Amino acid sequence: MSVQTSSIIDGVAGDFAARLLGWYDRAARELPWRIAPGSDAVPAPYRVWLAEVMLQQTTVAAVVGYFARFTSRWPTVADLAAADDADVMAAWAGLGYYARARNLLACARAVVRDHGGRFPDSEAALRALPGIGDYTAASVAAIAFGRPAVVVDANIERVIARHRLIETPLPMAKREIRVALAPLVPAGRPGDFAQALMDLGATICTPRAPACAICPLMADCHARGRADVERLPVKPPKKAKPHRHGLAHWIERDAAIWLVRRPDKGMLGGMRALPGGDWTDARPAESGITSVDHGFTHFDLTLTLVRREVPDAAAEGEWWPIADLDAAGLPTLYRKLTDKMLERDA
Repeated sequence: MSVQTSSIIDGVAGDFAARLLGWYDRAARELPWRIAPGSDAVPAPYRVWLAEVMLQQTTVAAVVGYFARFTSRWPTVADLAAADDADVMAAWAGLGYYARARNLLACARAVVRDHGGRFPDSEAALRALPGIGDYTAASVAAIAFGRPAVVVDANIERVIARHRLIETPLPMAKREIRVALAPLVPAGRPGDFAQALMDLGATICTPRAPACAICPLMADCHARGRADVERLPVKPPKKAKPHRHGLAHWIERDAAIWLVRRPDKGMLGGMRALPGGDWTDARPAESGITSVDHGFTHFDLTLTLVRREVPDAAAEGEWWPIADLDAAGLPTLYRKLTDKMLERDA
């Protein structure tokens, strides 16, 4: 590449970053894990990492309350590493994708055990920690440590796919998006740059009805003005999800119900739950008191509640006061079912 060509590319990239960061300085969202642009404060790696793990496949609105409770109860990575597994799983209840909570604990303990309680500052070292993949490693490296990492989440995918008019369907488009984004990442303020792209995708370059007229990148956006802009990034056709069925047992005694803990491996691993059998493709022959439908990533489930008189003699569990069910940390599926049962009996 000639010096002249290189300077042209650098100029285009610098202009992209300058426009984006100028907009971010005016319009950045106020989030509890974020340091506002222009602040002299330094982002805490623990808070950045915790937020990024919580935000995976979850909305900002859903995460804010959980983040506040976690950082109040476990303000440092060492505090989290020392926490009881059951307490963390209960605090995570309702946020979904429970493997993240198990990986959260494993990662916190690895940071304390192997790194003296300090997160490593490179993408490679971050990726070596339990539960940290390419996105989280790049995000923490950029935001917490100022490394010029290429951060790509769903919002950023959408912005770059539209700006560069990348019509290759996902997931194949991911590499093209990274290649297009890499030369745009500035050496200065890479964390703000990544967060600015996230904010742009969340507030302006939205999946539906993007506000192109006020976008700071509109001048050279290749998708601007196209009637099919909402089509980008192109997604593969959705596959029909299988539907499974299961039974849950309502066993009540002295204003308490019998709860068990699900196996550590598998769906809702390590969480308190109502006892019951496996989830299968076949509808249960037994009619129930009530039922709920619940969607997981790879299948939908109908869980039917049946009454039982006594627990299985071989099962380990505990009697939990019905009046204190909020403290049991039941995952959303089981909380929906117990709420429905209690409304029925009210």
